[in-house]
Amino acid sequence: MTALLTLHFLAAAGAPVLVRGIGRRAFLVLALAPAISFAWLLPHVLRITDGAPPHEQRIAWIPTIGLDLDFVITPLSGVLALVVTGVGALVLVYCTWYFRPGDTEIWRFSGVLTAFAGSMLGLVLSDNVYVLYIFWELTTVLSFLLIGHNPERRANRRAAVNALLVTTFGGLAMLVGLVMLADEAGSPRLQEIVAARPSGTTVTVAVMLVLVGAISKSALAPFHFWLPGAMAAPTPVSAYLHAAAMVKAGIFLVALLAPAFADVPGWRPTLIVLGIVTMILGGLRALRQYDVKLLLAYGTVSQLGFLIAMVGAGTRSAAFAGLALVCAHGLFKSTLFLVVGIVDRSVGTRDLRELSGMRQARPVLFVVTVVATGSMAGLPPLFGFTAKESGFAAFADLGDDLGWGGWSVLALAGIVVGSILTVAYSARFVWGIFAVKPGAPICSPKDFSPAFQASPVVLAVLTVVAGLAGPWLTPRLMSYAEAMPPGAHEAELTLWHGFSLALGLSVLCVVVGLALFWWRKPVAAFQHGVADRVRVPDAERAYYWIMRGVDRLSVEVTGLTQRGSLPIYLGVILVVLILVPGTALVRAWGDIAVRGSDSRIQLAAAVLMGGAAILTVRSRRRLRAVLLVGITGYGTALLFVAHGAPDLALTQILVETFLLVTFVLVLRRLPPFFSDRPFNVARWVRVGIGVATGTVVAGFALVAANARTANPISDKFAEPAVEYGGGDNIVNVTLVDIRAWDTLGELSVLVVAATGVASLIFLITDRSGRPRRAEPTEGTAPSANGRWLRSTRPATDARRSVVFEVVTRLIFHTVMIFSIYLMLVGHNLPGGGFAGGLVAGLALMIRYLAGGRAELDEAAPIDAGVVLGIGLAVAALSGLIPTLLGGGVLQSAIVDVHIPVLGTLHLVTSVFFDIGVYLVVIGLALDVLRSLGGGIDQQIEDGAEGGDPSSTPAQTHPVVEGGRA
Repeated sequence: MTALLTLHFLAAAGAPVLVRGIGRRAFLVLALAPAISFAWLLPHVLRITDGAPPHEQRIAWIPTIGLDLDFVITPLSGVLALVVTGVGALVLVYCTWYFRPGDTEIWRFSGVLTAFAGSMLGLVLSDNVYVLYIFWELTTVLSFLLIGHNPERRANRRAAVNALLVTTFGGLAMLVGLVMLADEAGSPRLQEIVAARPSGTTVTVAVMLVLVGAISKSALAPFHFWLPGAMAAPTPVSAYLHAAAMVKAGIFLVALLAPAFADVPGWRPTLIVLGIVTMILGGLRALRQYDVKLLLAYGTVSQLGFLIAMVGAGTRSAAFAGLALVCAHGLFKSTLFLVVGIVDRSVGTRDLRELSGMRQARPVLFVVTVVATGSMAGLPPLFGFTAKESGFAAFADLGDDLGWGGWSVLALAGIVVGSILTVAYSARFVWGIFAVKPGAPICSPKDFSPAFQASPVVLAVLTVVAGLAGPWLTPRLMSYAEAMPPGAHEAELTLWHGFSLALGLSVLCVVVGLALFWWRKPVAAFQHGVADRVRVPDAERAYYWIMRGVDRLSVEVTGLTQRGSLPIYLGVILVVLILVPGTALVRAWGDIAVRGSDSRIQLAAAVLMGGAAILTVRSRRRLRAVLLVGITGYGTALLFVAHGAPDLALTQILVETFLLVTFVLVLRRLPPFFSDRPFNVARWVRVGIGVATGTVVAGFALVAANARTANPISDKFAEPAVEYGGGDNIVNVTLVDIRAWDTLGELSVLVVAATGVASLIFLITDRSGRPRRAEPTEGTAPSANGRWLRSTRPATDARRSVVFEVVTRLIFHTVMIFSIYLMLVGHNLPGGGFAGGLVAGLALMIRYLAGGRAELDEAAPIDAGVVLGIGLAVAALSGLIPTLLGGGVLQSAIVDVHIPVLGTLHLVTSVFFDIGVYLVVIGLALDVLRSLGGGIDQQIEDGAEGGDPSSTPAQTHPVVEGGRA
């Protein structure tokens, strides 16, 4: 199963390349991922629903906290997986003709939609609460990107944010509930939680939290408003996410937990009441829509309420009917959304008042629509009819199965009212698109490829086949419902139950529903009259009221606390550090053992660092202060050398050098001297805070060093570093193997921080971070002859240094090769990806200092964000690939390759993780140089050209001026 998920994400990653190469036809290639998954799943699901045990896959990930890659195919998850992959493949095929040739945005859409299909598949196959939550939130984030496909439209942005906030809020509540359930059951595996059936007050609270996540994801009242707004997305998104995938996630979760927790107090009343209310509310709103896509959206809300009420009832017959209705809904609602997309593309409107005469122009589309709406309305011999009849029968038995008495009659009446409205808006949909309307011109739809309607035709055929295959489907769907206790009758899918209550209710729904449609004008007038006179609570209005309140509160809090003064911000942080952890430090202070220096090198380094620190605070020149701070860093490297840690020393020296140059680049925009104001009270307060902070931090170090009572865990790293990590450098093996998860997390934080800081600087300097080839400037030779660098400053530029250019030309490539060498040998010698990346970053710094920002763009003609992204992706993929070979995440393999003449190459696969680290550090260096270097250069030059003296401080040149270093 992990191979299927990996296939989806690899296809998503390659989608932009495919689109660039073959255009819209890339969707046909991408459809192979869910199609292959469907083909692999089908025989397994048939076997499991025929009585075989569940098919499981367990991969150890972080066993200490129970976070393992646990996947399972059960009757429930298997059926949902078939719906997700089958409909997903057809929707991707449909996209080939939905998007116009040359559409510039489908490279992103294709990748995100394919990734969403993989995430949804992972969600329904997950058997671990943590893995389920990961895929749950992946679907949330990816749906945000899909709904906001066209970010230039305000409707798309607003709908995407609404869906993100509502479903994320529910997801967080669900996570808390699932963790509580896992703790009570003693296992994070969902099958074991359901089998354990824990009980108690804690379980009741946990279940209610999980239901918050389920009803928000499946758009039940009061969270239903986000789904109609999401119709701003392209139609394939609606056909997949809002008919067969994302909105089914909450229903799947309820159906998964119902066998164990349906008897928890509050479960049935919450789900049945909210389900019926949502069903009726969505049906009423659907009857008022003129946009046929919005009509389907509110119809989807109504149907989701029906499904939740059914799977939440907690009886065997209701569970059986619920799963059948989930499958039927996925087929007919996807079909109808795809039909709307074809109509929109061929006619250019979705307003049913403007659509007229489409039946004669598109007879095949008309037949497909009649089949799908007939299934939605519950007409024989379609799948929707057999599933809905079993639902009526299940609710008719609630009195016997649950002993509800009159409440069961009321619940059944609510379902019947909702079904009447379903028939009415189904008829409105068919009439709205295909009928000839008096006064409306006959539509002349554009011609399209017959393949455009292939997907809805296939889905419509499956709807008919499934309706006729009821006796074959019954035992397979019942394999899930058998987890419930037997009820008053044995449920089945059949076209003829005899003259029963369910049949009578079906006839009643059709007759009354068609009557409502026939008298649609007086019904609409009545609806409008009631809506104008009765103030019904509006969930969407309440949501926006809450959001405005939160925004207002954030503005007030920001105005109160963010005063625009960096010294105040830093002072508050440091004062809190002194008071809160400092208090704990005082309480923990005990017998502190202090040992003197072990060697003269340590003593010399301490004296050097102390002297540099004292001179730093006394320095009036900013540049001198920065250099003195650098000396403290180099002194720390000397201490590492004295303790026999060359790896740490090398990294410390490289980091200190990188930071030193970065500080100098920033100093160009600051006055050369610190303020010469007298020592007033405010400055003495700052001195006091600084001294107190230093004292507290020194105390932390002393207490922490004396608090160790056990042997360091690193004492046991030496043997596994060689045996499993394949390297003699314990530090590097720890980073890329033993503690690789920590490193991956730090890389992610580094990428986010670098992107955020660079974006702020580029925003301030009004300059893009993309590299741009420099145009030849006056005084610059047009050819490379006589030039030491690719982009040399003019000969009249006072900043030019020919000696520096020569040295740069001679050493740059050597330094880059040395950086690669450090990266590759880090497993056995001092070095590694971080150190190698820093060396490469320093080489790029040299190019920038020698030739300016144009020379930097010539040396690295690639966007820094691309390098950061590739590096993080390489590091992540190097951890996932071992799982395809039967290993664990981030597990290393040792391969000895004999190379003629050169000898044997000792290759450890974690070197690919180091390559990712190497690229991330280079990307960070490019970000710093283009923002603090090139960006500030451009700002200075623009200010000088505009005559702005504030843009030309005393020190406006890079480090090298007039040929002097």
